[in-house]
Amino acid sequence: MPADTLVVIPAKNEAKTLANLLNQLKTCPYDVVVVNDASDDATAAIAQNAGVTVINLLYSLGAWGAIQTGLRYAKRRHYSVVLTMDADGQHLIETLAWVRAPVAQGQADVCIGACVQRGSFLRHLAWRLFRRLSGLKVEDLTSGLRAYNQTAVFLLASPAATLLDYQDMGVLLLLRQAGLELLDIPVNMEARHGKSRIFYSWWKVLGYMAHTLLLILAKTDSKHLLNRR
Repeated sequence: MPADTLVVIPAKNEAKTLANLLNQLKTCPYDVVVVNDASDDATAAIAQNAGVTVINLLYSLGAWGAIQTGLRYAKRRHYSVVLTMDADGQHLIETLAWVRAPVAQGQADVCIGACVQRGSFLRHLAWRLFRRLSGLKVEDLTSGLRAYNQTAVFLLASPAATLLDYQDMGVLLLLRQAGLELLDIPVNMEARHGKSRIFYSWWKVLGYMAHTLLLILAKTDSKHLLNRR
């Protein structure tokens, strides 16, 4: 397979898992860029020692800011497909090809690796509410395992996507508004190493849900919301 595909890995203090992940990625015919989100551990050194491209952010932009940095890198280098995956060991290397295939074959603009059995009760409660209000058919709204074609990359690398705080609902709503075809496929995932930065306490979940609900109300067509009642 040609190296027309880039894997973007946002990483914030992922020294414990990153070396193993990058070693596994050597078996894949894809280019890799690690976006080091101002880590204060050995994340950057590990990525550099693995021989992949590393973008070091001077200050933390958060998960979405790091991903968008990788997408802009991909845009400038004209990659046909961009894959995003987490650095914490959740995503299995073999699933990259599964998620890439529908996009590379023109079946969808975006493909998401969905693992609906993962996550806590709080996560599933949030998913159910967000799907109900937004009308999105995506099963796993917070999956970071995704494939984008050039059309999607150009949109998400644009200023219109810069102020999104989260890479899940905001991105999905923006993609839908642009008329892009979204597809999700079932995949397996490993257990997360460490705690989720969003779904580890009621207070964090409530803040996330309030922010995302406002985003849904702002971005979702009013006629659709009325139809959901």
